[in-house]
Amino acid sequence: METSSRLSRRSWFAATSCLAAGGLIAGSASASEPIAHRAAPKFKLSLAAYSYRNLLKDPNSGVTLETFIDDCAKMQLDGTELTSYYFPADPTPEYLYGLKARAFQQGLSVSGTAIGNDFGHPPGEARDKQIAMTKAWIEYAAKLGAPVIRVFAGHQKKGSSPEETHRLMVEGLNEVCQYAGQHGVFLALENHGGPTATAEGLLKIIHDVNSEWFGVNLDSGNFHSDDIYGELAQVAPYALNAQIKVVVSGSDKKKVPTDFRRVFNILKEANYRGFVVLEYEEAGDPREECQKFIEQLREAMA
Repeated sequence: METSSRLSRRSWFAATSCLAAGGLIAGSASASEPIAHRAAPKFKLSLAAYSYRNLLKDPNSGVTLETFIDDCAKMQLDGTELTSYYFPADPTPEYLYGLKARAFQQGLSVSGTAIGNDFGHPPGEARDKQIAMTKAWIEYAAKLGAPVIRVFAGHQKKGSSPEETHRLMVEGLNEVCQYAGQHGVFLALENHGGPTATAEGLLKIIHDVNSEWFGVNLDSGNFHSDDIYGELAQVAPYALNAQIKVVVSGSDKKKVPTDFRRVFNILKEANYRGFVVLEYEEAGDPREECQKFIEQLREAMA
């Protein structure tokens, strides 16, 4: 019996090693392949601290990341996204652990964080700063318990060709993805202007970055073509994180309400399992408006 059990375990490890080598186990494939989810779609709601940006930047508002976490709990959310822009410079471990503890005590997961990096810079001091900042935030995210960081590719610089810009961005992402994997943190590339302004441009980078710790942050409001939802459907199979804005605008630049049900159907078709994060950017008091739109997202999910 014991010998048979030993052989069974040995056979299982041999078989799974072969599968992993062939990229057949979820998580073993490179980012150029759609993410393989075995179970049915599942959505968890979160809110991006960027939604409170004016309050968080106003020292007289009385709103801090701590009160933002409390608001997320009052909205009965599953998570809270703690956007990096509202942290102190060089946050201490004590500060990061304090936010992690507050979220946990409020029954929330830290769904992720976000940084404003730019890997379009050529070699030099500016590029080195962007790489160093990203690596620092990978360490902060690990301390926060944030599983994913929303990142940008950046923008083409004067004197750099599109081909050179693509190479610089891919090289930068490859470097920081390797570091992210060492800390158990995923990096999700957002469709955010520049080379990522279209699904085609975004996926070109996704396919060229070789890391299982890399994927897409699907932003419902950042494609501006005549087929916004078609582009979202193209990138959804690669999504590690999804965020929803309350309006979209096509090539005519006219803002119209986001079709929340359509976005959720796109995520369902992609078998997405993970956080759906509201990022509110419109007028009004975000503490009131976010609550209203969270309820609309719940209805669309159902």
